[in-house]
Amino acid sequence: MLHLLTLVLLGYKFESAVTEHRKNQRFNLRLPFQIVNSGTNIKTSGETKNVSSSGVLFTSKDRVPIGDPIEYVITFPKPPGSRNSVRLKCVGKVLRQGPESAFAATLERYEFVRQAT
Repeated sequence: MLHLLTLVLLGYKFESAVTEHRKNQRFNLRLPFQIVNSGTNIKTSGETKNVSSSGVLFTSKDRVPIGDPIEYVITFPKPPGSRNSVRLKCVGKVLRQGPESAFAATLERYEFVRQAT
């Protein structure tokens, strides 16, 4: 099943990286990131470093165990004329830990969620 996700982020600049040899293009986005459920029930927050259609690289205040399934939420800025932020709830798995408390996770399923007003 092919999922197509198109987002227009006004006011954000996409940094062009060196030639990308990966399967999915990454976008360098610094957005609020929150783990809402994990295999060890860790709930923590941080920030995305980059996002692609198949995964995310994020920083975390707490260590996240490699191999754990996780549910996480990425919060996008409020669209013009809206009172609420756009939140993307994702399900994936933690793949690896990088330098400076960075972690990579897959993005296997996602849904947009509304905030209660």
